[in-house]
Amino acid sequence: MRMVKLTWSGRLVIAMIAALSITQCTESNGLDDQMTPGSEKTEAVIQGAELTEAEIEGIRFMREEEKVARDVYIYLYEIYPLRPFLNISKSEQAHMDAIKYLIDIYDLEDPVGDNPEGVLQNEELQELYDALIEIGSTSREEALKVGALIEEVDIIDLQTELDSIAENEDVISVYTNLCRASEAHLRAFTGVLPLYGVEYVPVKLSQEEFDRIMAD
Repeated sequence: MRMVKLTWSGRLVIAMIAALSITQCTESNGLDDQMTPGSEKTEAVIQGAELTEAEIEGIRFMREEEKVARDVYIYLYEIYPLRPFLNISKSEQAHMDAIKYLIDIYDLEDPVGDNPEGVLQNEELQELYDALIEIGSTSREEALKVGALIEEVDIIDLQTELDSIAENEDVISVYTNLCRASEAHLRAFTGVLPLYGVEYVPVKLSQEEFDRIMAD
């Protein structure tokens, strides 16, 4: 079973799990957080490039995982109009667009399609979305902790793809950029929580990896 499915399991969203050994996200390869479909690609990169079945599965999963993040933040912003939810939901849309770019150039089926906010094709991600908005709706503090948790898991899943699955240059470039951006999002959410008297404790990341991200 792939790591992404384990980390996104609905039952693990609520319960604490054993600390994971996560390696540092690699340095960005020159993409920025606002990469969108239509970015210029050299002919050499696209021609002859192939994706493995594992890479294709990962792209499809990550496309919907980014949708979970965007949709949860949009939902929570309606309840708690805090700037991180507004700003980061827009950034998550850029992340979705970056993965859609991979889907388009490699002619893959898009699992998102015309699905509205809060509707996911992947059943585990649908269960996750439902659980997260339920938890986040209980209080402003829980909503912010949900945001931090989402970014923790996003970092783990992206790094798993980079470490174990991704071989294609385009995929590696996009995932590297998204991992770096997710670390910034994690800092944003955890940076707001102390204003409400909450010190965030990592749920999925090891304390060592969390501390590294906070120090960047």
